[in-house]
Amino acid sequence: MERKSWGIYGGRSIELFTMELGRGCRAEITNFGGALVGLYVPDKDGVLRDVVLGYDSLQGYVDCTSSLGVLVGRHANRIEGAQFKLNGIRYDLAANDGRNHLHGGPGGFGKVVWEPRVVQGEHGEALQLRYFSPDGEEGYPGNLEVEVTYSPSSAGALRIDYVATSDRDTVVNLTNHAYFNLAGQGEGLILQHELQLYSDFFTPINAECLPTGEIYKVEGTPLDFRTLTPIGARIDNEHDQVRFGQGYDHNWIIRRSGKGLEKAARVEHGPSGRALEVWTTKPGIQFYSGNFLKTALHPRRSGLCLETQYYPNSMRFSHFPSPILRAGERYEHSTIYDFLPEGL
Repeated sequence: MERKSWGIYGGRSIELFTMELGRGCRAEITNFGGALVGLYVPDKDGVLRDVVLGYDSLQGYVDCTSSLGVLVGRHANRIEGAQFKLNGIRYDLAANDGRNHLHGGPGGFGKVVWEPRVVQGEHGEALQLRYFSPDGEEGYPGNLEVEVTYSPSSAGALRIDYVATSDRDTVVNLTNHAYFNLAGQGEGLILQHELQLYSDFFTPINAECLPTGEIYKVEGTPLDFRTLTPIGARIDNEHDQVRFGQGYDHNWIIRRSGKGLEKAARVEHGPSGRALEVWTTKPGIQFYSGNFLKTALHPRRSGLCLETQYYPNSMRFSHFPSPILRAGERYEHSTIYDFLPEGL
């Protein structure tokens, strides 16, 4: 694995790691925020393009407010009212999305320096990132030890394994916030990408993009992606769910047959011939159509997110899968982004 200096932040060395994934694919990862900086995948003619949105320098990630490619925690997505109760105690968090808490707060895992180590994985060298989150950081209880490993999986696939332990009961919901554009970064919008979500149900949101606790069937709604559908086909529909998200910013409930890896999503881009499948052990996946991107480099809807997760706002509803990590227990989840060799 190639590694090079990428700057200094807070007096600590930041590096950029280049990992070969097979079939000509490669990933670039930095230990600042654990960001997936680049993901290069050949098209049907063998032309290599970076298919995730990112920045060419450390400063871009320091200044970024859209969580491009970073590791998100302690709790991905939204927590209503920027507070939760655990064991009868109320914990107050930063309100960084209106009155609500988003992606672990302004000083969440996407804004910290991780300790990197190159290790040997099953399919080649892997990058292991470790972070110690002290009790009370961003308002969360417990000293949390986090380990995230990026590794090659099958040829052309990137695997992310998440592990965490705490000395007190706490809340953990980790994900990666990569924005994908299979045409390549800077190659237009994602509206012509076709998406399939292996889900029959979603968790509806209110005007604050907070799940209400209800569970709806996708059938008969613009959120039905059970078959490959162009993302732009219904993205400006007048359905209240689409209006609330200003496009798509919802959690889908993955069809599961057990606790192992399950296929959650497939994305195809016809002109390039690139195709991506997402596999995960998590119960939900957030499809976000980049509705709030707004820079010249990354305009609105120029990337899509497929964030594997526990459901947003899950501390509010006992019937949602619980993100509570008990003291001494082990949080352990995996996600694979698989770029298919046969493409379309």
